[in-house]
Amino acid sequence: MSHERCRDLLGSLSDYVDGDLEETICHEIEQHLADCENCRVVVDTLRKTISLYREEALQTKAPEDVHQRLYKRLHLDDFLTQ
Repeated sequence: MSHERCRDLLGSLSDYVDGDLEETICHEIEQHLADCENCRVVVDTLRKTISLYREEALQTKAPEDVHQRLYKRLHLDDFLTQ
């Protein structure tokens, strides 16, 4: 397998994982992944990183004073809960 093909695909992997590519491009990437263990590792690592980030983001809440300052700065005072 050509490493040049791997480099060509690297630029599209984030969009591929996010589901933002055309079906034909996804199919090409999937065909490449079937034969390229290195790229499969990269895709799996990217997916895991995104998953961990999303989990952490859901569990992390900004301190209340930061929350209030942000809403005031965005002129969303009506949405603040007291």
